[in-house]
Amino acid sequence: MKTKLIYTIIGSLLFLGSCKKSFLDRPSQNNPTLDTYYNSDAEVRGATGYLYNTVWYDYQDKAFHAIGEVLSGNMYTGDPVYNTFLNFTVSGTDEQVSRSWYSFYKVAGNATVLINTFEEKMSKGGDPSYLTQGIAEAKFIRAVAYFYLARVFKDVPIVTDPVAMATTGNFNTPRYLQADVIKFALDDMAFAEANLKDNDTPGRVTKLSATGMMAKMYLYLKDYENARKKAETVINAKKYSLYPDYGKMFTDQSANNNSESLFALQWVASGGYGVGNPIQAYVGPEPLLKETTGAGWSAIIPSIDLLDSYEVGDKRKGWSIMEQGFHRDDWKNSAFPNGFTYDTTWTSSNDNARKIKTGTRSNALKYVVGPGGGGQDVNGTSTSICTYILRYADVLLIYAEAVLADQAQSTDAKALAAVNDVRHRAGLGTSRDLTVLTPANILHERRVEFAFEGDYWFDIQRQGFTKAKQLVEAQERGTYSALGKPLVDHLSVTLSSESKLYLPIPTTEVVNNPELAKPAVPYKP
Repeated sequence: MKTKLIYTIIGSLLFLGSCKKSFLDRPSQNNPTLDTYYNSDAEVRGATGYLYNTVWYDYQDKAFHAIGEVLSGNMYTGDPVYNTFLNFTVSGTDEQVSRSWYSFYKVAGNATVLINTFEEKMSKGGDPSYLTQGIAEAKFIRAVAYFYLARVFKDVPIVTDPVAMATTGNFNTPRYLQADVIKFALDDMAFAEANLKDNDTPGRVTKLSATGMMAKMYLYLKDYENARKKAETVINAKKYSLYPDYGKMFTDQSANNNSESLFALQWVASGGYGVGNPIQAYVGPEPLLKETTGAGWSAIIPSIDLLDSYEVGDKRKGWSIMEQGFHRDDWKNSAFPNGFTYDTTWTSSNDNARKIKTGTRSNALKYVVGPGGGGQDVNGTSTSICTYILRYADVLLIYAEAVLADQAQSTDAKALAAVNDVRHRAGLGTSRDLTVLTPANILHERRVEFAFEGDYWFDIQRQGFTKAKQLVEAQERGTYSALGKPLVDHLSVTLSSESKLYLPIPTTEVVNNPELAKPAVPYKP
């Protein structure tokens, strides 16, 4: 962890990652000190704005899908960058393992440096009215980073003073028990809930953002009572609602920070490498994007198992996935002057270059904004579409699952209404309402509602090894023939041990810090 933490500290102290949009702008100062800096709300917010953006990039770039979607069986890949996640052969030398670790600790480290700096500034007489808000915002982000660390790697170090660690050169930090890491994150989030604003500018987190994230953390810990209470608080506040246009949320930047978004990463296409959202470069179809962006690699595509999981009439399939006949009038370039049509009617690799040749005859649609223009910022492979970390739909489904708790089924009216509200937006009318909640139908709703949002693996993981093994080994992870069905490559995988539910710690980190090879210990602040 030595190298990663040094980069984290450098990133914090040198104020990296300024962007063009005011939300992410950071006031420029030469050699700022506590005496000359953080003397205004604008300076503090400029610093915390960075935490919504480029510090997350190494995770967002490829690991986001590798972990949340390829591991889970939602996406297929033949790309070696992701392939170890398809068949559960991930090792400590895997690039996406190290990039995830680096990114999460970069987020946590930058947030921690800001927390400690703001606290020191207050001790020197700084104005607590905006410094406390800055601490709360940084603690929110740090909590999310440690929540990801705990879910991805299980037992991990907690670093509360990375500057002191770098100064002393003592990087031998132990791994702490996963439950303690999440408890640390919950404590941070409780501070955020108590001290964030009730309302803020679009994109900034609020009290209810923290409340909603706490509901998600409690659910992961199977603390159903607290998960229910926190989710219910968000629902009863009536501040958030389901955005009426599901598809637009993921394909049009004008829907960024909408009524459904409790927390989202903020991207700026014009900001340069590491500042824009790169997702469409990897998931989008080449005929649409190559001419204008040089990308559209279809490196990861919807799996057959996911394609077959949608109910008849569920509009989320068409809002999330491009299949034969999909059309957008506004996606135009010289290859598609009348708009883009998704055409998979090819029979050989020599067919028209405008036809789509993916192994499952599909591409993900979420986070694809097209070739640019028409109000969509596209700069090379980067876009300005937000990445949703917590949506109101998640809060509704968390509430329902928390009410169900450990029961085999529930007919609780309010919980059913929460799930059915999500289904109604998907075009499933009242005649299709669920009348009984079960673990299986809630998990199904979560899968199709949040497909390609980097979350389904964690839903599988928290079922426990036995259930996770059953779910994963029943999936079809293969591809179709050139003519579509039947399968040309049937692929099933084996989840061989509970350890496969988590990624290994990067090998280089274990070499640098031998404590990481030892059993985890309880965390004592």
